[in-house]
Amino acid sequence: MPSLRVHRASDEFARELASRVGRWLLVALGGVVMIAAVPLSALPGHLGVPLFVIGLMIVLRNSFKAKRQFVRIQRAHPKMVFPLRRLMRRDPEILPVVWQQYLRLERLVLPRRARFAVRCRRALSGRRRASAV
Repeated sequence: MPSLRVHRASDEFARELASRVGRWLLVALGGVVMIAAVPLSALPGHLGVPLFVIGLMIVLRNSFKAKRQFVRIQRAHPKMVFPLRRLMRRDPEILPVVWQQYLRLERLVLPRRARFAVRCRRALSGRRRASAV
């Protein structure tokens, strides 16, 4: 049975206008979420990082200009953007990203003799190997 709905140019214009307005609203929402994440990242609990990633995902999915800028930043500073890209995947690797960032921070802040994360990991992995044998 043929459809009784007739497609008009005005309908197409309205759909295009609605999609553009919706896209801009989502970009604004993502920007607000990212701005709200900045002060929250300084608080205990680190709620700011996941919120920032969520806001970035919203913006990148709805803004072509932001996608191009993100790719430029990624090419210029791949080590800085890689953790964000890992968190934006469909199945994010949260604990490995947190561990990697913690190791980077420890290496940046603490002198070599005061670093303890690598030693703890090696001690724990040694115990696991010994108990498996």
